[in-house]
Amino acid sequence: MLEAAGWAALAASTLLIGAWLGTVQKASPRRAGLVMGFGAGALIASVAFELTEEAFNTAGAGPLVFGLATGALAFFLGDRKVDRMGGSGRKSRAPSDEGDANALLLGAALDGIPESLIIGLSLIGGGSVEVAFLVSVAVSNVPEGFASAAQQHAVGVSTGRILRRWLAIVALSALCGAIGFALFDELDPRWVAFTQAFAAGALLTMVMDTMAPEAFRDAGPVTGLVAVAGFWLAFWLGTR
Repeated sequence: MLEAAGWAALAASTLLIGAWLGTVQKASPRRAGLVMGFGAGALIASVAFELTEEAFNTAGAGPLVFGLATGALAFFLGDRKVDRMGGSGRKSRAPSDEGDANALLLGAALDGIPESLIIGLSLIGGGSVEVAFLVSVAVSNVPEGFASAAQQHAVGVSTGRILRRWLAIVALSALCGAIGFALFDELDPRWVAFTQAFAAGALLTMVMDTMAPEAFRDAGPVTGLVAVAGFWLAFWLGTR
């Protein structure tokens, strides 16, 4: 369980790197968009080859289809709620006030929960963390930390406070990783497959709803090229 929490925290820790870049180094939005596009491609590959394929091989089409649909709907509804609270465009839009900043953090937690659960789930039965998925999550977190932190800093939030907020998200990710390991350790393989498909549906919806459009807005047409590079890297890592 502690190992699962540690790996989930490690993947989420790049949020802090992004936050540091956003408040101290002032990385450009275009650079953040390129990283986001790369991470989107990597996540798509991981969803396809690490989560969806494994869920199908474990339990067939039934749990896979039900899990994909349920995960997509759950993220969609949660994301709409965050949007109404002021967290729309959370990977690149500037918050106009403290309430928006808090909504951005809530959105980051919504994004990170399925990722962390799957990291914990992958360690069940003495398994090992899928390197491709871990790298995909870590890369995709950098621009999210950057965008939100830079804009919170712009409206007067101190660097220390920003980093403490993101540290809380890292701690939540660690907890979700531990829950993913403990909760699903004794489940029937069909439920494990459903959980993998649920996370896949949620992640794919997140990529298309937030990452892809905002990466294109910040980085332009070259986003497609870097997304393919991210897809290739995740696929290559998954075959090692």
